[in-house]
Amino acid sequence: MKMQRAMPMCRARASGRCPEQLLISMASFGSCAGRLGTNGSFRSHTSDFHLTLHRRLASRVLGRLPFSDIFTVRLSLAVLFEFSLTILQMGRLVEYQVIGRHLPSDANPDPKLYRMRIFAPNHIVAKSRFWYFLSKLRKIKKTNGEIVSINVIHEKKPMKVKNFGIWIRYDSRSGTHNMYKEYREMSRTEAVDALYQDMAARHRARFRSIHILKVVEIEKTADVKRAYIQQLIKPGLKFPLPHRVPKASTKKVFSATRPSTFV
Repeated sequence: MKMQRAMPMCRARASGRCPEQLLISMASFGSCAGRLGTNGSFRSHTSDFHLTLHRRLASRVLGRLPFSDIFTVRLSLAVLFEFSLTILQMGRLVEYQVIGRHLPSDANPDPKLYRMRIFAPNHIVAKSRFWYFLSKLRKIKKTNGEIVSINVIHEKKPMKVKNFGIWIRYDSRSGTHNMYKEYREMSRTEAVDALYQDMAARHRARFRSIHILKVVEIEKTADVKRAYIQQLIKPGLKFPLPHRVPKASTKKVFSATRPSTFV
C-alpha cells in the first residue's frame, strides 16, 4: 500500500519545473522502495520495479526542465539512485570478521587485539556493533580505539544443507533471557537471518535487542536436540503427494467429467 500511495505523489511533484521538487520526490520514492526491498520474498522483484520507475521518472522530468538544470538533476539522480540500491541490498546479512584494538600510547605501545565475528547487513553496521560489544567487555570505545582489519567470511560449502545451533541473549519487555535455537539452512548467514525472523515473529524481539553468542554447525545428527529439526533428518523421509498429474498415456482427448488430481 505504501508503494501505491507514493507513486501518485512522485508523479505530481515531478510534473513541476523546479529541480528541488524533483529531488524531494525521488528521495521519498527511494525510501519507500527501500523499505519494501528489505523483505526477502520481494527483494528481487522490488529491485527490478525500482529500476524501471527510476528510468521512467527521470526521462519524463528531464524533458521538461531547462538546459541549465539538466546537469544538476542528472547528478542528483545518480546519487539518489546509488543510495536507493544500497538500501535494497541491506536486507541480507553478511558475516564479518572485525579486528580492533586500543590506540597505541607511551604506556602501552603494543595493545592487545580483539576479534569478533559480527552478522550485519554492511560493514558500517558491523563496525558499530563491534564497538558496542567491545565497550561492554573492555574500557575501549571508538574515540580511543581503531579498527585494524575487517573482512567477509564466506561459507565453505554453500550448496550443502546443514544443521546449526545458535546461542543468543535477548532483551524482552520483562527482562534479559538466554536461549538456544536450531535451524536447518545452507549457510551460517541464512541461519542467523532465519533466527532474526523467528525471534521477531515469536517474541517481538528487535535486531538491536538480540545478541548472538555463538553459532555452531551440528555435524552429528545425534546432537540435534530440537524436535522440529529431528523430524527433518530421519532416514527415509518421505512427503505425501496428494495431487498427481495423470500420465499422457492415460489421458483422454474428450471426457464427460473433470479430471481429479487428488490421490
